[in-house]
Amino acid sequence: MRSAVDFLPFVVYHLPPPPARVLEVGCGDEGGLVLDLAGRGYDVVGVDPRAPDGDRYLRSEFQEAAGVLAAEQWDAIVAARVLHHVDPLDDGVALLARLAPLLLVDEFAPDLIAGDAQAWYEERRPAAGAVAAPERIDDWRRSHPGLHPHDVVLGALRRHYAERELAWVPYLHRWLRSDAVEAEEREAIAAGVIPAVGWRWAGSRVLG
Repeated sequence: MRSAVDFLPFVVYHLPPPPARVLEVGCGDEGGLVLDLAGRGYDVVGVDPRAPDGDRYLRSEFQEAAGVLAAEQWDAIVAARVLHHVDPLDDGVALLARLAPLLLVDEFAPDLIAGDAQAWYEERRPAAGAVAAPERIDDWRRSHPGLHPHDVVLGALRRHYAERELAWVPYLHRWLRSDAVEAEEREAIAAGVIPAVGWRWAGSRVLG
C-alpha cells in the first residue's frame, strides 16, 4: 500500500484541470504523486533530496532549489508530510506562496498521538509485523524531536494562504500499512474513542 495514493483524490479535486503545472515538494524516494498526476495529464515535477531518477524529478531540498523553481511558472504545489519538520517553518511556507497560488497539504498531528490514540496504536503495532512503523510512540517521539504541532503548521499556512478546506482523516493505519486497521481507525474516530490525527488542507495564496 503506497501511502501517498489515498491523498490523490483530494489533490485532483482541488487542482485546476490538466495540463496545469504542479510541483510536489518532498516527493520522497517513491516519487509521491508525480507519476499519478502525470498519468492524468498534469505537467508535474517532484523535488526531494531522495527523489527518484528521471526527468520529472529534482534531487534537492525545495528551499535550496528556490532559484531554479522560481524561474518556472507553477499553478499548484503539493506537499505531503513535509511541513511538520520544515525549519524555519514560516519562511518555508512563504516560499511556497511565492512559487504557486494554490497549496495542497497532507499532514499529521504528532502532538495528538498521545493518550488514547497512543494506546490504541501500540495495541495494534505487534500484529503489523515487519513494517517500518514505530514500536513505541514515546521512543519515536524522542528520536524525532522538534516536529511542529499541528496548530503551528496551520498557523503558518493561514498567514500566507486563504483556507479552502481543512479535513481531518485517519492516519495511524498508514504506519501499519493495513486496510483492516484503517476500517478500525475510522470506527474508533466516529465513536469518539480516539481523535483523527491526519489532516488535509487546501489554500489559495493571499494577495497583496
